[in-house]
Amino acid sequence: QVQLVESGGGLVQAGGSLRVSCAASGRTWRTYATGWFRQAPGKEREFVAAIAWSDGETDYADSVKDRFTISRDNIQNTVVLEMNNLKPEDTAVYYCAADRSAYRLTRRESDYDYWGQGTQVTVSS
Repeated sequence: QVQLVESGGGLVQAGGSLRVSCAASGRTWRTYATGWFRQAPGKEREFVAAIAWSDGETDYADSVKDRFTISRDNIQNTVVLEMNNLKPEDTAVYYCAADRSAYRLTRRESDYDYWGQGTQVTVSS
């Protein structure tokens, strides 16, 4: 069983930076791909970024590419999403998720097996 706990959300002005972290428990997490999703008020949850477990391959939504960076530490069991040049449209609850498959990097929400409780990120204009 894997448990995911997000932290680091908060309020920031547009153009600022924020770092959200996902702490994972469970030895098997180290072989899972991990992704970040977000859900803004009144909108569906959407893919933000993902990182493979082995070679560090990453994938980003077009809306955050070149502004956000995802990284993982398999010793500390954490995944970090560094967010720069934040925009008001980045305001959302950010969720960490883990995919048990060791052989893919996916944007599909239904492919992820474990989810955190979410952390709020608010960007003021």
